Amino acid sequence: MASLNVGNLGDYLREQRRTAQLSLRQLAEAAGVSNPYLSQIERGLRKPSAEVLQQVAKALRISAETLYVRAGILDEKEREELETRAVILADPSINERQKQVLLQIYDSFRKENAAEAASESGPVPGTVSASAPAPAPDADEPPSS
Repeated sequence: MASLNVGNLGDYLREQRRTAQLSLRQLAEAAGVSNPYLSQIERGLRKPSAEVLQQVAKALRISAETLYVRAGILDEKEREELETRAVILADPSINERQKQVLLQIYDSFRKENAAEAASESGPVPGTVSASAPAPAPDADEPPSS
């Protein structure tokens, strides 16, 4: 069976399992997946679903989003956003209303930064920008006074 390109998910899972000092069988049992299936994931022969990755992450006590990125299900920016939201929602020191307001502020900052990044990248070719600087005068022309 050919190896699938799932990032380096299998190697990463093996490393995390060994760091947690769990055997393949112990992790499979804790995650609720079969031992052979988990072995195939570690060897890169199977691409697990997001649900399986979530179960494995929970058993390893690591972020499921990190596994999603390694498996190519999620990109790095999406992972960072999800983790930020999860931290805010999990904070026991603020109430639900405060959490929602904080998430709204977070969203508005992300939108503002995205708009700034888009405007800094310049106008789309073939369009005229209202704020474009005037063209530089020819070097042969005397400056106007």
